[in-house]
Amino acid sequence: MASGALLKSSKLCLSWHAAKALASQSRGFTTKLTEQQQAIQELARKFSREHLKPNASKLDLQARFPFEQLKQLTSLGLMGATVDEAYGGLDLDYLSLTVAIEELSRGCASTGMIVSIHNFLYANLVNEKGTAAQKEKFLCNFTKGSIGCFALSEPDAGSDVANIRTIAKQDGDHWILSGKKSWVTSAIEGSATVVFATIDPALRHKGLACFLVPLDAEGVFRGKKEPLMGVRAATACDLTLDEVRVPKGYMVGEPGDGFRIAMEQLDQARIGIAAHAVGIAQSALDTAMEYAKERVAFGKNLTRLPSVKDRLSDMCILVETARLLTYRAATDVCTKNSAMAKYVAGRNAAAVADHCVQIMGGRGLSTNYSAERHYRDARGTQIYGGVTDIQKRLVGHYLLKEHDAL
Repeated sequence: MASGALLKSSKLCLSWHAAKALASQSRGFTTKLTEQQQAIQELARKFSREHLKPNASKLDLQARFPFEQLKQLTSLGLMGATVDEAYGGLDLDYLSLTVAIEELSRGCASTGMIVSIHNFLYANLVNEKGTAAQKEKFLCNFTKGSIGCFALSEPDAGSDVANIRTIAKQDGDHWILSGKKSWVTSAIEGSATVVFATIDPALRHKGLACFLVPLDAEGVFRGKKEPLMGVRAATACDLTLDEVRVPKGYMVGEPGDGFRIAMEQLDQARIGIAAHAVGIAQSALDTAMEYAKERVAFGKNLTRLPSVKDRLSDMCILVETARLLTYRAATDVCTKNSAMAKYVAGRNAAAVADHCVQIMGGRGLSTNYSAERHYRDARGTQIYGGVTDIQKRLVGHYLLKEHDAL
């Protein structure tokens, strides 16, 4: 071998050994939660097991808002999980909130959804983007029992946020808001809401502005409770804003900042919905496993039947893959990660719930059992917070952007 080739081969060998040594040192990759995160997970899991799961069916069948459960969660600090301690919050990281929402949704999907939206879409927004005066008025009480809402969608503006038609007109030191919002979760029970309006429809997304609006303000009218397919203990209704007059100090940011604020908050919201979906999926797996262990067919437990065992295996894989993507999104928040998490978690939850119904057969269709509730609850996770079609397009957009292929 020529000396040049030998030297090259020797360098390659040394590089390989160096890489191998480096790899052995970096085997510390782990998905294990920190002690604090584990403590929050256990806190939420215990509460869910003792206070949510036993009441979930009744709350769902009666479509009854979980006032008592939310009061208890407030006392635990989970209605201000990531809010600064100065405003009554726990000052936790997003992953801690994520695992809490997963565990709460495992016990009662409706309660998990309410907690998710209150935290990720309202409390976090005010905590991270509000002024000191805004936090004093619109945050302090919202870690102590008041519920916050997020009013973005309209009859003709859902995924197409730039098509918002709620108008904001400046009048001296005030803004006057007029329009109609749709699907506002917890607006019936809430005390304040984030409202997105346009200062000029012709500007599309560049004309959007973000406001904090008390729900008892003159000119705010709450519509009737929308009958829902799933998460029936949660509420959603229309909000009509009829020349609602708010001080200019209630605007978050500046005119034109609304689109950016909405998109940043939706990046967070998708993590919450993904966690919500993982919790529903885990509960469906729990339900199917408990049933399969007890049910006997063809002289043996269902767990011994290959077809059922295969379904349970598929369910486990679907839950774990969704969980991993959701935890990653919570620790590395960006549009691509949160869109992937919501896309996969929503689809997987629906698939797991379907398996659960199938394993339980006729009982899976009965409201006397939880399988059909999981099935209904799971379906909504592919809709609210941005439909799966939009999530897939977001992933594709940012994937191509990373590779300079747009």
